[in-house]
Amino acid sequence: MKKVTHVSLGGRSFILNEDAYDRLTLYLEHFRNRLTVPESQKGEVMEDIENRIAELFYQEVRDTSRVISLEVTEKVIATLGMPDGSAEEKSGQGTSAFAGNTQKKLFRDMDQKRIAGVCSGLAHYFDQDVTLFRVIFLVALVCGAAGFWAYLILWIAVPQAVTPYEKCQMHGVPASAENMSRFTTYNK
Repeated sequence: MKKVTHVSLGGRSFILNEDAYDRLTLYLEHFRNRLTVPESQKGEVMEDIENRIAELFYQEVRDTSRVISLEVTEKVIATLGMPDGSAEEKSGQGTSAFAGNTQKKLFRDMDQKRIAGVCSGLAHYFDQDVTLFRVIFLVALVCGAAGFWAYLILWIAVPQAVTPYEKCQMHGVPASAENMSRFTTYNK
């Protein structure tokens, strides 16, 4: 009989067996050591990766009272990888069931904004040039007030892409550690 440990990740409580807990702790330590961000940004990146781990654990077990095994932990680690894109020493090779989660979501892009990021967010969502959406809203504004109201409604209704995970969703790329490291705030 193996010992179990209660762990809180991303605001959720999980039960990990002893092997899974040791493996996750080792992975998080290796991940933190390989981060190439300034020390002041490491806390934010680690918080994002822990939130993503919690999300993947929940997708796998769907019941937080179920014990998470070493195999599930290895799947999650293989999905996330390391921040530099290389393999983690003890992680298994191969693709994971989580790697295909690349559905785009509509967010306002605060990195390429002119006013509120609505046009750049729409451009990412529809895979078009941002200039096209800016011209459309400008023409709609000149022709009548519809452009103003449409822009205002989208400004209020569409959330900002703030975290690296949300930026991965906005661009439609898997939320792996390598991709999330491209969208950290120090890249501005």
